[in-house]
Amino acid sequence: MTMAHKNRIGNLFSLTSFGESHGPAIGGVVDGMPAGVEIDLELVQQELSRRRPGQGGTSSSRNETDEVEILSGIMNGVTLGTPIGFIIRNRDHRPEDYYHLKDVYRPSHADFTYQAKYGIRDHRGGGRASARETAARVVAGALAKQVLSQLGIAITAQPVTDVPEIPAGDSRGGIVTCVIKGVEPGLGEPVFGKLSAQLAEAMISIPAAKGFEIGLGFDFVNHLGSEVLDKFILKGDKVTTETNFSGGIQGGISNGNDITFNVVFKPVATLMQPVEGIDSDGKPVTIEPRGRHDTCVLPRAIPVVEAMAAIVVLDNVLINRAARL
Repeated sequence: MTMAHKNRIGNLFSLTSFGESHGPAIGGVVDGMPAGVEIDLELVQQELSRRRPGQGGTSSSRNETDEVEILSGIMNGVTLGTPIGFIIRNRDHRPEDYYHLKDVYRPSHADFTYQAKYGIRDHRGGGRASARETAARVVAGALAKQVLSQLGIAITAQPVTDVPEIPAGDSRGGIVTCVIKGVEPGLGEPVFGKLSAQLAEAMISIPAAKGFEIGLGFDFVNHLGSEVLDKFILKGDKVTTETNFSGGIQGGISNGNDITFNVVFKPVATLMQPVEGIDSDGKPVTIEPRGRHDTCVLPRAIPVVEAMAAIVVLDNVLINRAARL
């Protein structure tokens, strides 16, 4: 049985990403970008700067400049309608920090599962499973955002609460909330292509993401149906609702209200303290802390959440324009 590898997201507007954490570079190919769109590459770089490591606080000390190099698809700042290829070189990679993990399965990491799937894995900082890969998503999202802004669509994410104090050598998780404003009614496909389902898949694909809720989300269980009905009203010449418990999506299709959702991120699995694990022979080992790691992904996850939302929304805008004459 042959199955396509899922290194691609999107239908009409898509990103295919490549690269490993401690390889020479990461990058991607964005396909489906409409021609003739003016692109401000400084804005793309600003988005990457929001995500890059080495900024202190809870961030990894890995000092990457994250400078994007556009290889194709943009000429003189304007999109050509052809695939946009780009790379981000890994300049501060230290694969030697991870040689001791070559035959070790770290708890709550992808070491064992990648080995079980492929029979081989890149032990250097998690390889393809590393959050380093998300820089490619931010580039694609930054390009999508510039198209969406011309359509009056804005995407903003932020932490629900401040990151509490983290004990030395440990880590914490948190919640990122996101609001998408300006989406017209009608985005999303029936049944299996629901806009809410596409957003959920996009968000849960982010490393360390473990939960997704839209609108009132899990709090729906604390209410009666009569308390959470979004009643339709006419406001001016537009149909809208009095409330937005649904989070801007009903029946899997946008209703014109703000789209609101939360993403839950687990505490970072790599701790700067000794932890117990096993090796590939099943023997117990003590894993000593090495390398450079975030203590909480929350600050750097925010631009990634926005980027993934932008990719999904622009893809659906283009699909909707092809849905009827």
